[in-house]
Amino acid sequence: MKRIVFATFGSLGDLHPYLAIALELKRRGHRPLIVTTDVHRAAVESEDIEFAPMRPNVEDMGDPAELVRKLFHPTQGPEYLIRDLVMPHVRAAYEDLDRACAGADMLVTHPLTFAGRLVAEKRRLAWRSSVLSPLSLMSEIDPPLLGPAPWLLWVRRLGIAPYRAVFRMIKRSVGSWEKPLHELRADLGLPPMRSSAQFEGQYAPRGNLALFSGVLAAPQADWPRGTTICGFSRYDGTPVDPALRLELDDWLSAGPAPVVFTLGSSVSMYATDFFGMAIDAAGRIGRRALLITGQDPTQYDTQIASAGLAPGTIKVFRYLPYSGVFPRAAVTVHQAGIGTLAQALAAGKPQLIVPVGFDQPDNARRAVRLGVARSIPFQKLAAAMMARALRDLLASPAPAATARTIARIVEAEEQEQRAAALLAA
Repeated sequence: MKRIVFATFGSLGDLHPYLAIALELKRRGHRPLIVTTDVHRAAVESEDIEFAPMRPNVEDMGDPAELVRKLFHPTQGPEYLIRDLVMPHVRAAYEDLDRACAGADMLVTHPLTFAGRLVAEKRRLAWRSSVLSPLSLMSEIDPPLLGPAPWLLWVRRLGIAPYRAVFRMIKRSVGSWEKPLHELRADLGLPPMRSSAQFEGQYAPRGNLALFSGVLAAPQADWPRGTTICGFSRYDGTPVDPALRLELDDWLSAGPAPVVFTLGSSVSMYATDFFGMAIDAAGRIGRRALLITGQDPTQYDTQIASAGLAPGTIKVFRYLPYSGVFPRAAVTVHQAGIGTLAQALAAGKPQLIVPVGFDQPDNARRAVRLGVARSIPFQKLAAAMMARALRDLLASPAPAATARTIARIVEAEEQEQRAAALLAA
């Protein structure tokens, strides 16, 4: 029986894959522990998985809506995340994680848990790194679409050498963000890092788990040594209240498959008028729509009434597990957070993706490349644009057929079973 500690930071999309693996490890007789922000305590403990808090805490992050607004700024979001949100708390995170790793057999880190490498080195603890999406691997052969610098893909068309030169300059420019981490290393008596913690320095020598499906990216020669594609480790939250489930089933059964609109757990706080545009777009194409808003559903009553739509055309829920809804959709409209995209691909339905930031633009590009999706940048979104894209997706049989094929591939992957087996070996 192994004591395996998972350190993660971020939204539900950054928690759920590790929770899925932890549940599989527990089923196999091991003792997983998830260390993350205190806001996720209830979600972890509801599955009878051990939890330990790791700063920053929720109160350290300020107003949630303002936090999300800053995080998803089109050019300054990544800098705010690293320089203003993560690095000022890296010493506290180290203390919390080091305490949680007492008696551990292995530590598994998320790309943003920079203190993890220090804990592993100081304790001489077995360490595995992980990534949730292809973007984190920063391949020069299969380069990602970076939201703040989309022009890098044009540079890559000139060849790897020009791309590498420009990217090297970018890495140098963001290196200063890591100063608190390097100061902490020195205080702990650890040798200086020879690579950036945001790039090569995040990968463990014992191996790196790629917790995404092979349909999104094939292994590349410049991936970190020991990287294994495990497939999506999907977890979909606690079951819905039976009364809510009955309400959902009754509505879904009362008409044709709807268009499902959602923005995940974080972007929903930055939704602007997305759901208002969703109501408008559904009216323009004459389709039923189901909105999963993450917010009070009644705030959309006025917009629905003013749209003049037939009764029962629009249904709004604060929260629903995607695995119970996406397979019953005609099209899913979402932001392409990796957890949402995993559920959408597994559902086997066409998608309209409205990426906001971080890995979402690259995830969207890869889904479009698969032939299952169309994409409109969130910042350019309008109801008329959504309506046109939805009409195209609904009119053509190709995206639906391809989506079904992709879903079969995703379901056949070993997912959390493979990740758990690698960690338990």
